[in-house]
Amino acid sequence: MAIAARKMSNSKRIALVAHDNKKKELIEWALYNKAGLAKHRLYGTGTTGTLLEEALGQSVRKFLSGPYGGDQQIGAHIAEGKIDILVFFWDPMEAQPHDPDIKALLRLAVAWNIPFACDRATADFLFTSPLLAQEYDILPPDYTPYIRHTDVPDPL
Repeated sequence: MAIAARKMSNSKRIALVAHDNKKKELIEWALYNKAGLAKHRLYGTGTTGTLLEEALGQSVRKFLSGPYGGDQQIGAHIAEGKIDILVFFWDPMEAQPHDPDIKALLRLAVAWNIPFACDRATADFLFTSPLLAQEYDILPPDYTPYIRHTDVPDPL
């Protein structure tokens, strides 16, 4: 199933997510990047979205909390081409009850070839890229070889 390329506009749709032990770090990072983030549309899961909205003074579209399906909602938006960038400060030192959802979310970011950062250093590099402020063509991988090797008919 070849998936058509899509164009990201110069104003990106950015999902911001953080585990409990990383929320403070994400808020600090977002405040440091406040002027840059103001040029984009922001999305977030439950509490993280609320904290970001209060700290930045910028509207954040909020989904459910991660454990209640927010990670999956963001994943669905990625699959629908409605999220351009994912910044997910996840806590590698503490197991989460929704670890399978987190893995699925990160898998979708890769499957749909969108930029994502899981820590502050990567987010810093991503947000200092000149590509952030310009249009960009996302070229999703061609999954046709995988589909041909299954017994499931292509729904398209």
